[in-house]
Amino acid sequence: MPDFRVFCAPATREPATITLSGDESHHLIAVNRARPGDTVVAFDGRGSEWICELASDRRNAAELKVRFLQQARPLPYAITLGQALPKGPSMDAIVRKATELGAAAIIPLESERTEVHLDGERSDRKTAKWQSAALEAAKQCGNPFLPEILPVQKAAAFMESARGFDLKLIASLQPGAKPLKSVLAAFRTAQNRAPAKVLWLVGPEGDFTPAELSVAKSAGFEPITLGSLVLRCETAAVYALSVLSHELQAG
Repeated sequence: MPDFRVFCAPATREPATITLSGDESHHLIAVNRARPGDTVVAFDGRGSEWICELASDRRNAAELKVRFLQQARPLPYAITLGQALPKGPSMDAIVRKATELGAAAIIPLESERTEVHLDGERSDRKTAKWQSAALEAAKQCGNPFLPEILPVQKAAAFMESARGFDLKLIASLQPGAKPLKSVLAAFRTAQNRAPAKVLWLVGPEGDFTPAELSVAKSAGFEPITLGSLVLRCETAAVYALSVLSHELQAG
């Protein structure tokens, strides 16, 4: 059985004990049925992991005795996923899969073809829900790094303002979209290195509009084909992150 994993944010880097929040305590004790003496890995979402022993099984304030601290090494690249909001619960699944695949950040986008529109309090609630989904996925897959989930943004405005990336990609169904391998090869030839920070945008059902794709091209995005088949947006996001991660690891 794998070790139990919990999220925490200790006040110091080398605590002797860690007292968990009510939610984390309940999940550890009532849901996962951890018992005193069990090994528990507490992580802060930024790469620090405390290997602990469950000392007290209080359901509202479980206490861990710290054995030692270990620091996970981050990936040598950072992928940001800009995802146009899909209908229904699909965004929750995309956030979970993106966390499992090691995405550094996730940016929900409202595009011209997005049927889901969020603002104000509803947007805040959704962001909190996606953060919870990312945390659940990180616990399950053992990822010590939580992706940053930014507030919902307008797609075209985000495209125009996106800065600080080595490479900006956009999944496209349009003629002329290039294979990922050729774009990465051209970057390596020009820069003599692999890209360290990559932004990849995935559109809604029906893709980004021609106007949005035009904005993206003007802002320096490379249109990338995901093959000859039309993928659902959640499939496209997983595919895009998977193949890009594979290529960057290989590089």
